[in-house]
Amino acid sequence: MLVPILIITFLAVFCLFIALYLGVTAVRNSPKYELKRRLQRLARDKSAQGMPEDLRAEIIREIPPLDQILAKLPLTRDLDKKLDHAGLKITASRFVMVASSVTVLAFILILLLSKSILAALVGAVLLSLLPFAYLQFKIRERLEKFTENFPDALTMISRSLRAGHSFNSAIQLVGEEIADPVGELFKTAYEQQLLGLRITETLSNLNERIESLDLRFFTTAIAINNDVGGNLSEILENLAKTIRERLKIRRQVRVYTAQGRMTGYVLGVLPVVTFVLFNLLNPKYESALYTETKGLYVLALAIVLQVVGLFVIRKIIRIRI
Repeated sequence: MLVPILIITFLAVFCLFIALYLGVTAVRNSPKYELKRRLQRLARDKSAQGMPEDLRAEIIREIPPLDQILAKLPLTRDLDKKLDHAGLKITASRFVMVASSVTVLAFILILLLSKSILAALVGAVLLSLLPFAYLQFKIRERLEKFTENFPDALTMISRSLRAGHSFNSAIQLVGEEIADPVGELFKTAYEQQLLGLRITETLSNLNERIESLDLRFFTTAIAINNDVGGNLSEILENLAKTIRERLKIRRQVRVYTAQGRMTGYVLGVLPVVTFVLFNLLNPKYESALYTETKGLYVLALAIVLQVVGLFVIRKIIRIRI
């Protein structure tokens, strides 16, 4: 009777926590808070151009203490930048608090269900990695979307220049017409230009908001053209063509490596599924693996070899283009 009451209490506290979190999120999604958050990230970035040092110091003083502490720790030093690369509108302190809450709640829930401290610790550690795995997934997803839409943005800028529009007007057009994240980044660059920064500086600052080699080529071409001149429209058109050809080759490589990736997925999942099925059908068949000391060694060795095999397969089929 005690366990159901504890589970219900846990769920009630968890729902209350989610409600409070959603309420705080709704307040902090306002334009004022977004502007303040963007200025704080820009102030912490020493490589960002165009910000006076006295203004940078004043903004840094207004950063919450927990965010300042996280910015100095080795493991969370780049967390705020990664959140920006992922397009998540959340501070580093809030992300760490969410990850910590997930870990604690998972530990309590697993402990109540299994009554095993070891199982609760293992489950909590595994679940604590989920927020960071989600962060890496969002970074990769946002970069892929940017790479897919970026050639269209370059083509739009090139055609706008040929039609007689100014470069600033072309940047504004990209910010309004191209889908996010390309449109969002170029719109930010245009708005920063309206506030007094040079357009080359605002475009260079975009490199700190997303790790894209194509964007670095673009900003380098803009900087060189701004210094020595040249046919910028033709340069951007050739760059867009090169990016499209590279994307075409990447899709072909994914088709050629599809069998290898499927093999890796099957080899990774098959031992786990087999182990679970044998334990369900005949629990005594594999009991020596987790009841005997030698069995635990064998099981740990199998897990290590499995992980090494997955990394080897991933290394073989991952071709950088």
